[in-house]
Amino acid sequence: MTTADGTPVQSTTHPTAEEAQAIAQRGLDRGAMVTLFGRCTVDYEGRAASTLGPGDRHVMLKPDGSALVHTDEGQQPVNWQPPGCDHEVFLDEGHVVVRSERPAPEEELTVTFEEVTHAASFDVTDPTDLSLTGTEEDLRQRILDDPDLVEPEFTPLSTERNTPAGAVDIYGEDADGRTVVVELKRRRVGPDAVGQVDRYVGALERDLHDDAAIRGILVAPSITDRARELLAEKGMEFVALEPTAE
Repeated sequence: MTTADGTPVQSTTHPTAEEAQAIAQRGLDRGAMVTLFGRCTVDYEGRAASTLGPGDRHVMLKPDGSALVHTDEGQQPVNWQPPGCDHEVFLDEGHVVVRSERPAPEEELTVTFEEVTHAASFDVTDPTDLSLTGTEEDLRQRILDDPDLVEPEFTPLSTERNTPAGAVDIYGEDADGRTVVVELKRRRVGPDAVGQVDRYVGALERDLHDDAAIRGILVAPSITDRARELLAEKGMEFVALEPTAE
């Protein structure tokens, strides 16, 4: 599904909790704008603490890391997080939960849905990007054909390796035998992509032995300043690479 200008859209009304979570998380992973509407409670922890009881609200998660919670009154959100936050959407006892975390100062916004009435994601990237820059599969094939594009002596071992946090695009080893998780994006990425790599690294650290050294590398044409800062904070890396050779 697309909008009139060709923008890719995923949208469903009265989804199951699993369907709503999947649409939202896939949207976050690809840098789309995500919206959820339904009956929910809102909890905020930070410089002050607040809770909003059950009510019908519209939650918007933007690619720049900002989050907005709106009701059907007024133009201002009743809760919000600024750009640069990390978002995740998960299931807890059958409920869809949205969590937005701000690292400095430490703030956390948690929205728990009793029911999601509508879920959607809107890919705001220019649709012509696909023809101009290629696909993630093109990017994967470039690396498989020439692993040194990631770093010298990088060795791919498998693609789409399953973890409890999802499938790793390329799973391999570096020159020192350390496990490397490589996440591929075909366009400019922000904080959500960093969170995705971090989840994969954490999942593998739990699956493998306790002292396993897991490296995370994000590969994309470009990256936002906030995402680069988050990578550094988490001890992960970025490699600038276009899906197709120029």
